[in-house]
Amino acid sequence: MQLVVGRIGRAHGIKGEVTVEVRTDEPELRLGPGAVLATDPAGTGPLTVETGRVHSGRLLLRFAGVADRNAAEALRNTLLIAEIDPDETPEDPEEYYDHQLMDLDVVTVDGTAVGRIAEISHLPSQDLFIVERPDGTEVMIPFVSEIVTEIDLDEQRAVVDPPRGLLDAGEAEVASSRDAEEGQE
Repeated sequence: MQLVVGRIGRAHGIKGEVTVEVRTDEPELRLGPGAVLATDPAGTGPLTVETGRVHSGRLLLRFAGVADRNAAEALRNTLLIAEIDPDETPEDPEEYYDHQLMDLDVVTVDGTAVGRIAEISHLPSQDLFIVERPDGTEVMIPFVSEIVTEIDLDEQRAVVDPPRGLLDAGEAEVASSRDAEEGQE
């Protein structure tokens, strides 16, 4: 099974280093020196990590055969993909790999169907579930314990307890208007 572990950002310096947006909780293992990674687009890889270091809070990698800034810049926006054992799971039972969460049904705590996880967006502060609703629209749900109260892999579902307005923007506007009116009294 393949797991996206990073995305190459801009070139750093003139010796072929690149910044990497880390998409794994195990960067030392998945992105360490000697790691051989498949890529998307496939034509740019495979890439072998030669060196890695952290600079100003960013991971910088240098790949074998990428010797200058131009070659590094040509890799920009390439996804880095590691091969993993499909039965492998994170050590912490509260952590999940993206492939475990993709296509889970999303329901509210009262059982109302919300949709299906179509994508997971990894942001610096938190991850977001991009949930495709039955009508084809999408809603973004922060993957935080206050909102995503349960992940049940056996039942293939994620249970959410959304704050008012998260799933229905119209509901938020009505609530906001009502709150404003109450404040004026």
